[in-house]
Amino acid sequence: MKPHHVAPSSTLVDGSPGGPVRLSAALPYRYDLDGLRGIAIALVVVYHVWFGRVSGGVDIFLVLSGFFFTGMLVRRVESEAGLSGRSVLRRTGRRLLPALVVVLAATAIVTVLQRPFTQWSVIGDQLVASLFYFQNWQLAHTAADYAAADASVSPLQHLWSMSVQGQFYLVILAVIALVAWSLRRAGRVGMVRPTLILLLTVGAVASFLYAAALVQVNQPWAYYDTGARLWELLVGALLALVVHRVNLPFPVRSALAIAGFAVVLGCGFLIDGGATFPGPAALIPVGAAVALILAGTGIGRQSAVVTLLATRPFVTLGSLAYSLYLWHWPVLIFYMFWRERLSVGVLSGAGVIAVSLALAWLTQRYVEAPFTERRDVTPLLRLRVMTVLLVAAAVAIVAGAVGWNVRLAVDPEQGSRVEPLDPRTYPGAASLVPGVFAPEARMRPTLIEASADLPQPTLDGCITGLMEEDVVTCTYGDPNAVRTIAVVGSSHAEHWMPALDEIGKQRGVRIETYLKAGCPLTTDTEPMLGDVPNPGCHDWSAEILDLLRDDRPDWVFTTSTRPHPEDIGDITPPDYVDVWHRLADYGLPLMAMRDTPWLHDDGVPRSAVDCLADGGDADSCGMPRDEVLSPMNPTLDAAWDLPLVFPLDMTDAVCDVDVCRAIQGNILVYHDSHHLSGTYVRSAVPELDRQMGLATGWW
Repeated sequence: MKPHHVAPSSTLVDGSPGGPVRLSAALPYRYDLDGLRGIAIALVVVYHVWFGRVSGGVDIFLVLSGFFFTGMLVRRVESEAGLSGRSVLRRTGRRLLPALVVVLAATAIVTVLQRPFTQWSVIGDQLVASLFYFQNWQLAHTAADYAAADASVSPLQHLWSMSVQGQFYLVILAVIALVAWSLRRAGRVGMVRPTLILLLTVGAVASFLYAAALVQVNQPWAYYDTGARLWELLVGALLALVVHRVNLPFPVRSALAIAGFAVVLGCGFLIDGGATFPGPAALIPVGAAVALILAGTGIGRQSAVVTLLATRPFVTLGSLAYSLYLWHWPVLIFYMFWRERLSVGVLSGAGVIAVSLALAWLTQRYVEAPFTERRDVTPLLRLRVMTVLLVAAAVAIVAGAVGWNVRLAVDPEQGSRVEPLDPRTYPGAASLVPGVFAPEARMRPTLIEASADLPQPTLDGCITGLMEEDVVTCTYGDPNAVRTIAVVGSSHAEHWMPALDEIGKQRGVRIETYLKAGCPLTTDTEPMLGDVPNPGCHDWSAEILDLLRDDRPDWVFTTSTRPHPEDIGDITPPDYVDVWHRLADYGLPLMAMRDTPWLHDDGVPRSAVDCLADGGDADSCGMPRDEVLSPMNPTLDAAWDLPLVFPLDMTDAVCDVDVCRAIQGNILVYHDSHHLSGTYVRSAVPELDRQMGLATGWW
């Protein structure tokens, strides 16, 4: 998150991280842009700590990074010395890597001390991704919700923006070097800026159109996509190419400064950037950054806003922006994990900020500064020792992450499916029947086995992914049977497949799957995935409903409830009932399965595996039944006027009268926070078989 400065020298080399900004040898220092960085980082931290929202500060940083870095490259091209890619990369590395390595090393240490070993692999992968600047793609693939910080979020999630900037630096360096080399050979060195303006304009427009389209289809992915973020950096880059020719009259500059400053302060309150950026809504913080850059370009009198931004408090905060950005998020996340809280209060939040500021100052003073100060300021021996230590830390991070993954890979339990278990030792769901005894035995699947104890469609690639819309169908049970059950909906319909497959084979029923991750069958025109739009779900559902109408299975099986979004218990959403009416119009009977409890701590998802690895037990890692399930199955009221809807309820095969445990009958119930393990579902075959027989009348 670190813009590049230009020092006051005739060679226009990079300055120190906290030093003043000069756009060219003829223009005054831009202390106000240091102050803008200070305001931006303050907003990022405050919004993350107390509001759980995106402030727009990161988007301002992206504009400033494109502005400073591109301006520095072009000035080097136009200087007598020319552009040296090696020199630029070396200076950029010295500026960015030392502080990053320190924060990553600290994160790795705290992770090992604080987090259960079941989380080490994921965080280890993100440590490596952050170190090599591809963390944004790592997060895009997990569709992480960056807007809402909670104790389950990665302590490295914020480094996506550093990765985007690192990738931009490499691309823009290559583009400018290639353009400069080509035009120099053609004897047209004076065309460097016009050529770059044309190329970068095309790139910015293409990136913006791509972002605008992608946020309509898959906003969580777009949030981290470098291609969708590129336009924000390129706006700053284009501004760097033309700003030296801008000389706006004072009234215009004053108006731009006031408007830009007001937007910077209010953007986070007015716009939910986590759910809309980097689409057209991001024009608001980007436009504010452009306005403030232009507001300080004139010679002579400056507006009150520009003068304010150039004052010492803002400039000093701007000098800490990079280190403060690196530290504040892991400090916040580790604190919430330690305190087992969903959010922080006024005092604890102030403490988080104070600790982050102290760490930022120490990092800037003793880690960043030695690598960016003049050689006569920091002794060479000290630099060499620090370099060796930082390289050793980076190697240790990579070696630790890779080594742990290798350790898991060679574990015979990792990735292996649990073999059929003796029901006398592992009764699972049967242990909830009065009089059934579960002897002392090792839990299965084990914590290592759990990640692979999944339903068949996931293992076979027979479920449409979160980012996809193509319909994928597969056949289980008895493929030659005449009677057919269509299993339709999200992964919560899918996790019953181990039992449905076994019942199908035993009873002579073909089980056809129509599944998509994160998408219960819906007629909603604007379906949501949590707080984020999930438009692909609508098109997929429409196609599935048409297929069911044409294929005409004997029965449809899907989920009928989900957790209440704002209260305890569970509900049947209205769009579920709309689907039931549509199926009734087609004459298709429905087995409506009540969803299983979701584990959480005051709204924060609680992984059963992580909880057990952290020393919890079956009860403490489970949930009180009355907190996650309503007294009566909501399906009963929702389907009272639909004779073709037959409610199924497996609650008593998952929970006893008081608690829904993480382990039942020596079998791990959940492989995460809300999906049943395949082994546990197989232990529930007798009860599911009984309920399906009553519904269908087939046995």
